[in-house]
Amino acid sequence: MRPSAPWLPFYGNTPATLDYPDVTMYELLRRTAAQYPRLPAYELMGKQTDYTALMARIDRTAAAFAAMGIGKGDRVTVCLPNLPQGVDCFYALNRIDAVSNMIHPLSAEEEIVFYLNVSHSKAIVTLDRFYDKIAAAVAKADAPCPIILAGIGEELPAFKRAVFPFTKAGRGVRLPQTGYVRWRDFLAAGRDVALPPHTGRANDCAAILYSGGTTGVNKGIMLSNRNFNALGLQTIAASGYPSIAGDAMLSVMPLFHGFGLGIGIHTALIGGACCVLVPRFNVNTYAALLKTRKPNFIPGVPTLFAALIGAKALQNADLSFLKGVFSGGDSLSPELKKQVDAFLSAHHAPVPIREGYGTTECVTASCLTPIAHAKEGSIGIPFADTFYQITAVGTTDPLPYGQEGEICICGPSVMLGYLDQPEETALVLRRHADGNVWLHTGDLGLMNEDGFVYFRQRIKRMIVTSGYNVYPSQLEAVLDAHPGVAASCVIGVPDPLRVQRVRAYVVPARPVADQAAFKADLLAHCRRHIAKYALPREIVLRQELPKTLVGKIAYRQLEEEAKAER
Repeated sequence: MRPSAPWLPFYGNTPATLDYPDVTMYELLRRTAAQYPRLPAYELMGKQTDYTALMARIDRTAAAFAAMGIGKGDRVTVCLPNLPQGVDCFYALNRIDAVSNMIHPLSAEEEIVFYLNVSHSKAIVTLDRFYDKIAAAVAKADAPCPIILAGIGEELPAFKRAVFPFTKAGRGVRLPQTGYVRWRDFLAAGRDVALPPHTGRANDCAAILYSGGTTGVNKGIMLSNRNFNALGLQTIAASGYPSIAGDAMLSVMPLFHGFGLGIGIHTALIGGACCVLVPRFNVNTYAALLKTRKPNFIPGVPTLFAALIGAKALQNADLSFLKGVFSGGDSLSPELKKQVDAFLSAHHAPVPIREGYGTTECVTASCLTPIAHAKEGSIGIPFADTFYQITAVGTTDPLPYGQEGEICICGPSVMLGYLDQPEETALVLRRHADGNVWLHTGDLGLMNEDGFVYFRQRIKRMIVTSGYNVYPSQLEAVLDAHPGVAASCVIGVPDPLRVQRVRAYVVPARPVADQAAFKADLLAHCRRHIAKYALPREIVLRQELPKTLVGKIAYRQLEEEAKAER
């Protein structure tokens, strides 16, 4: 039975349903390349590669993997920043029906050992500067595998490549004589190898991404060709434009993350746009790219936009070239949205920031604020062919509009399941009374009668103090609205009387001369907006807050610090 979709009247020109071709990611990309052979597909520091050249690079990389004996169903770990070789590997492995195991190059050594073991990887591709850490991890893995080393210098424009060995980045690479295969030698080994037939299917696992999952434990998330293709087609449809061909996407979100891989790379490429690859976020470099490259679409996390609006280099910038500014990966507070919107308007951008929501279990976004119908505090409405339902926590029972419960998602981007964890998969992919399988996200939220979705927070993040439920994200939104606050994070700290007490970590927007007075002012501000039981019992001032590898505030790290105090 098809679920109800009260949000359809707000779709505007977006179709309510889309056609999803029964093909792999590689095949869908090849169709785009045939349609736009001379458009730029990606660029790095000014060096562009068009779609024809991209497909040649992908096939050459695929042949190199085949020469190593990698084939259908094999898994290869890709541990690279946003570089051409990373994009080539992602599609090359898909071309030979293998699976990309995408991980962050800044992962700790023991994390890499875990990723290699759980994926049973047959090889790992990484950057030369990470060799020591990768080699140590491979040596500890259950089944050591070949290490393929790529370099930044070989992908730079000629004039930058010539001076790269003399730069700090270029001088920092010192390698032993053996223990790896250089990228150029890797490619050379596949030069005379005939590519095997491409037999992949839409429902085959195409990539493994990692997330804490809805139960907070690190898991491999198996995503299919159909998942990625559906996400890309849905995102393009929701963009508000009939086509994004010839446009540019500033691809700063990392390859290992669903947002970076699914939106910043795959959506852009199957739409005929150019991925402006940014290997590492730096606000000054990012600001310079905005001014010089003038990308049309910029996806990012809230912390990225918070940094952007404070960039001095953009004070007089003209951003009228922007067609879409998308925030995801973490909650965008109403106050930050107002600030970003004001910044965009002041710099002649014709669009506001649009907040989305999703989970890695759906690749990334599955819900987006419609262009002309933003509602304060809402994360928007579901993508085409994607359905949201709010259920009573711990059940499959749907709740009426306006009632808070667990956000559940049904649609073509929902994952195949967790890697080798059928019990965990069964906990989150559950069949409801309507006959459909729904992803239980572990997030609290509600839906109004118009179908607009409101995210509250992770269920496990809820603080229970003196019998009352306190939602950290709501308190953080209040704190962030104070003009003296740059960032905040609220956690629950064990308390013998209240079970938990509320502690707020705050980064001041400017130096604080009198901390006691500043904290008193913050509490007075909180009292005007939230109930007494939800007030923070402690306020801790910090110069900065810990971040995850994708720039989210790492509240779990603060929780661990608090536990260690006992």
